[in-house]
Amino acid sequence: MVSGKFKSRTYARKRTVTPGGKNVLRHTLRKPKKAHCASCKGVLAGVARGRPAAVRKLSKSQRVPSRPYAGNLCSACSRRAIIKKARSE
Repeated sequence: MVSGKFKSRTYARKRTVTPGGKNVLRHTLRKPKKAHCASCKGVLAGVARGRPAAVRKLSKSQRVPSRPYAGNLCSACSRRAIIKKARSE
């Protein structure tokens, strides 16, 4: 029998064939949702999508773009925020 924690749909199910020729179900954690902009709620481009342990292994340049507000705001909203900040000073 499968372990109780694998009965929920938290885990993705994939049928594989073992080297011995058996058909088995492999349970893997699903990928998280794509990152969204805090302002316009659009999907962020260039932000890594994966489990925290997998994302931690990536280099910083692979995780998020190298601009201010990266990972929080999309490029258009970050441009607006920078202009707004410059005008207020």
